[in-house]
Amino acid sequence: MISSEDMVRAALKAASGAGADVPIGAVVFAPDGTVLAEACNARETLGDPTAHAEVLALRTAASRFGDGWRLDGCTLAVTLEPCTMCAGALVLARVSRLVFGAWEPKTGAVSSLWDVVRDRRLNHRPEVQGGVLEQECADLLERFFRTQR
Repeated sequence: MISSEDMVRAALKAASGAGADVPIGAVVFAPDGTVLAEACNARETLGDPTAHAEVLALRTAASRFGDGWRLDGCTLAVTLEPCTMCAGALVLARVSRLVFGAWEPKTGAVSSLWDVVRDRRLNHRPEVQGGVLEQECADLLERFFRTQR
C-alpha cells in the first residue's frame, strides 16, 4: 500500500502545474492505492472561485470511481489543510481518509480554524492525518508568496 508520505509527494507534484495560481495540489487515491485523479488550484486559470485543487480532483475521481459521487474507501491527499468549502466537499463525497501536508491557520477547516471533517453533527467523518511532509508543503507556498510580494 502507498504511504502517506508518497501520497503527499504526489500532491506536491500535482501542485507544480498551478502556474499563476497558489501552488496547491490534490490527488485522490482509490482503495487499492491507484490514482483516480489529480489536480492543482485553477481559480485564476478558470476564473472560477470553486476551482480549488481538492474540488477539481474530487469531481474527476467521482466520475471515474464506481458509485457515482461516493468515494467510499478513497483517500484524498492535499498539500495544504483544506478550507471550509473543500472540507465540506470531501465529507459530502464520503472520502474515507484525508492526508494533508501544511496546516493553514487562517482558513484551515480540519482543525486550525474550524473542524468541519470531524463535526459530529455530520453523517460522515473521514480519518485525518495532517502534517505529512509539512515543511516541504509549507516551503512551496512560502516560495510562491515571496515572489508575489
